[in-house]
Amino acid sequence: PFMDMMRFELTTRARFEDLVRTDPSTLLDLERAARFIYLQRTAFGGKVVGRGFGVAPSNPARFDINKLGPMLEAVHERLSSVVIERLPWAEFIRRYDRPGMLFYLDPPYYGCEKDYGDDAGRPLFAREEFEQMAALLATIKGRFVLSINDHPEVRRIFAGFDFDEVDVTYSVGGMANAKKAGELIILGGGSG
Repeated sequence: PFMDMMRFELTTRARFEDLVRTDPSTLLDLERAARFIYLQRTAFGGKVVGRGFGVAPSNPARFDINKLGPMLEAVHERLSSVVIERLPWAEFIRRYDRPGMLFYLDPPYYGCEKDYGDDAGRPLFAREEFEQMAALLATIKGRFVLSINDHPEVRRIFAGFDFDEVDVTYSVGGMANAKKAGELIILGGGSG
């Protein structure tokens, strides 16, 4: 039934804008999932907040039901032996921390906390959580890798850990819009 719901969808700005305006809480689970996949495939950069219709004249349509089925099957096969948790990040770390554990953390970029949406006007990840994250990571028995934008406040907050500086090129929308930036890979843990 899920794939049948999307069988005749085409990549159109009108459909994109209609789905952006649709309140997901008014939809059934399968409808909400189909809406999410359509918007993620057709939004510029796959953004969740402030979505814009992402089209490049030199590329084919991003929503192609003929490619979507095999792609979803490949994702399912790859994740079939994985347990997916849904906990607040700090609770997740506390629950699973032990020697030999490796955590990968990818919080919102510092200064971009609202890009991932909000809950009743509060960002899903608030700026003060960076300080909380650094404090918790200083106590874990496992190890961690954290990737984040290179910002003076990030360097201050995570000053007690090792940093690797990485130059990256953001190329959402093609190389004509490429932007060079600095990121930090922050490493640490194993205190217990």
